Amino acid sequence: MGPLPAPSCTQRITWKGLLLTASLLNFWNPPTTAEVTIEAQPPKVSEGKDVLLLVHNLPQNLPGYFWYKGEMTDLYHYIISYIVDGKIIIYGPAYSGRETVYSNASLLIQNVTRKDAGTYTLHIIKRGDETREEIRHFTFTLYYGPDLPRIYPSFTYYRSGENLDLSCFTESNPPAEYFWTINGKFQQSGQKLFIPQITRNHSGLYACSVHNSATGKEISKSMTVKVSGPCHGDLTESQS
Repeated sequence: MGPLPAPSCTQRITWKGLLLTASLLNFWNPPTTAEVTIEAQPPKVSEGKDVLLLVHNLPQNLPGYFWYKGEMTDLYHYIISYIVDGKIIIYGPAYSGRETVYSNASLLIQNVTRKDAGTYTLHIIKRGDETREEIRHFTFTLYYGPDLPRIYPSFTYYRSGENLDLSCFTESNPPAEYFWTINGKFQQSGQKLFIPQITRNHSGLYACSVHNSATGKEISKSMTVKVSGPCHGDLTESQS
């Protein structure tokens, strides 16, 4: 793919508005002796949102810099680079179409997915009598979920006198909080629900609800349990 002109620092940033623009402008004249550092803006990154890997104390008079996904600086992990002379942007094999690099080396990732979480590497090329390089790694954690929970066993036949033993699972970061309700009434917290020697009175709507305190998301899965006499029982499943 041929080189494309670099975007203006303010043209393609659509989130945080002027506050983010002001943050970027703070790094045009950093102290030359300070160590290059990277931080995520916002610090807590949620799935589906945008994140800016903001570079601090970038040295002046650089010929260019490269971004890689992971800690390897090879072609396979190469995302994007910015060549200062000519203001040229070059896209690599790891470019997803959602990354934007700016002249201050900051990297914007839009609509973050779970695959985007992890370590990123900034490779800085310095001018001088000999080619000099500087490598910086940065890792951000992605907060996501909870996904729709799953209840196991999902299809179980119950008879009076048997034990009811259900487990609930979901994908979530940080780990979700679990709680169970029976016929809309709170029963207990935790991933497992165990009721020994059930009777027909235990028939009803069983729901597992999961909550992520970081994302604020809550979702539940329900199933209707019918306990029969000693010969047979049945269970049907629904989703809420």
